[in-house]
This record gives sequence, structure tokens and C-alpha cells, in this order.
Amino acid sequence: MAPDTVRAGVVQLLADEDTPRNIARAGELVQAAAVAGAQVVVLPEKWNWWGPGSRNQEGAEALDGRSLSAARAWARELGVFVLAGSVLEAIGDGTRAYNTSVLVAPDGRDIALYRKVHLFDVTVDGHEYRESDAVEPGDALAVGDAAGLRVGLSVCYDLRFPELYRSLVASGATAFAVPANFTNATGAAHWEVLLRARAIEDQCFVLAAGQCGEHATGEGAWGHSMVIDPWGVVLAEVPEGEGFACADLDLAEQARIRTALPALTHRRLP
Repeated sequence: MAPDTVRAGVVQLLADEDTPRNIARAGELVQAAAVAGAQVVVLPEKWNWWGPGSRNQEGAEALDGRSLSAARAWARELGVFVLAGSVLEAIGDGTRAYNTSVLVAPDGRDIALYRKVHLFDVTVDGHEYRESDAVEPGDALAVGDAAGLRVGLSVCYDLRFPELYRSLVASGATAFAVPANFTNATGAAHWEVLLRARAIEDQCFVLAAGQCGEHATGEGAWGHSMVIDPWGVVLAEVPEGEGFACADLDLAEQARIRTALPALTHRRLP
């Protein structure tokens, strides 16, 4: 019998170029969330390494590298599902990478892998971001089953593309994972609005884990990691600083919402 509730946690941290330190800190927070009862724990975007875009390749690893290997070990040791936020996945001759998110099962298996489709090439608050200079876009969606949830994977800038999430719902998603590193400017204006919109329009839970504080590059990270229900209610939040937040996801209430307000079945395209 499927569970009526699932406890989910989101981790918030500030990564730098010291990968061993980042892994250790992430491990502490994943463990803390698991001790608090989380069955599914989501890490932020690039939780294992953050540095200038020109040095992205220094932080890139193979899928069997130390960062994802650590995430698999946490999943096994703690008996939880770990959404390993995203890491830079080394490809080809080492000059390019994918921004890759992996969902790991409690037995340490990778059950879903997603390479970020939409790359952050924008100018915000006077700062130009060119993710595509070193990162290759992915070309496929990914969903995975975790503790009674069907989790649709996404990463950060994907949040601005609702058609991606509607496609995940068409694949059966009941929850979205959104590991991110939103800037302060876009975060203050759009982060919660977009997260709640994706939850409401797709009647899904949203598990959004962000980086926080100021990177050594001077770029600010908005934080405000949160768990949102299918009605758009923020169930839990880490407003500032490193930490985690957990919430119980009521799957029966989600089913009731989808039955009483069956917008997902009413969609018509002219």
C-alpha cells in the first residue's frame, strides 16, 4: 500500500572551490535531515564545487567521482533517497561539462539522471552570466520514484520554463526537485513566485534547495530553500544561512486536490 505521507527535506549551504569541505558539510546536513525523519533529501545546485565560470572544469568530475560517490554512501548509510542537487559532470576532452542532477536510492543505486536543459546566459544586476561557455545542455527529461513520490528532476534556471514541468507531470510526476543557486536579484523578485506557480499549476509538491550567502566570486546566492505543497502553501523554509528544513507531504490531500480541481485533465490547446 502506498504511504499517505512522505517526509522530505531540503538542504541549504554555501559551496566554494574546496570540494572536500563542501562534501563534508553537505554530508552533515543530509544526516541532520535524515535524523529529523526525512525520507527524501534534496541538495542545491553545484553543492560540491562553486567557482568562477572560467574554472568550471576544475570542479568537474565523472559520475563515479568523489562527490556522487559520497552521495551514494549517505543514501546507503542513512537509508534515504538523496537528490544529489547538481554537479558538474566532466565530458569529452575535459573542456566541457554537463550540469547534472542524480537521484540516488537508499541502496546506493542511481535511479534518475538529468542534465540541465536550460542554461543561464543572462545579464542580471550588472553581472553577465554565460553558463553555456563551459556547460553543454542536456536533451532529455528524467523522473524517478522515491518513497511514494514520483520526482521530476530540474535545475535552477529550468524553473522559468513551465512547459518542462508540464512534461514531467505527463510522465507521472507528483513532486518536482529544484536544486538551485538563484542570484539575490532574481531570487528576491521571482524565486518563491515561480516555485509556488509550478506547484499550483501542476498540482505537485516542490522541493527547492538553494545555495545561500556570498560566493568568493562576489556573486550572491538567494537561499530561501523551501518545501511547497500542491495548493501553493510553503510548508517549510530555510530563510537564511546554512541549514535544512523538513515537511510532511500529504499524498492523500494531493489526490483530493487533483480530483476536486481537475485542471490537469481540462487542458485544451487551440
